[in-house]
Amino acid sequence: MLLAVISDSHLGAPSPWLESVYARHLARADALLHCGDITGRATWSFFLQHPNFHACLGNCDWDLGAELSPVVRFDLGDLSVAAMHGFGNRSGVGARAAEALGPHAGLVCFGHTHQRHFSTHAGFHLLNPGSLGEGSLALVRIEPGQALDCTFVDVELD
Repeated sequence: MLLAVISDSHLGAPSPWLESVYARHLARADALLHCGDITGRATWSFFLQHPNFHACLGNCDWDLGAELSPVVRFDLGDLSVAAMHGFGNRSGVGARAAEALGPHAGLVCFGHTHQRHFSTHAGFHLLNPGSLGEGSLALVRIEPGQALDCTFVDVELD
């Protein structure tokens, strides 16, 4: 199975660039996770076209507070996934996400820092895909009985 993970798109409305990124990298994924800071209602509506779309609330998602929660959890195959955006000082966001969600998930995802991160901890993996708005996303291959395979993708910006 393939999980596409994005964060920090910071787009008020979908653009031809976003449509291209979606078609090339996101549409084929078995699940699509946005770790917050979608920013625009129109962009959120665009991502809803994915049949297995999940998202959590980011600190710039003021118009989406009724639709999104601070934490999202779902299962993909045998993998339990949890995500939060992160708030406040960017230093330590990953550690706070790991502490809050790690004991309950095999994969913990977060955003906010705009910096790529993938690490393995006692019993779970921690992932920040970087900022989609700055040209970064992550693809996670999930195969039964195998370690997670995380690939960061550089996306050309317009």
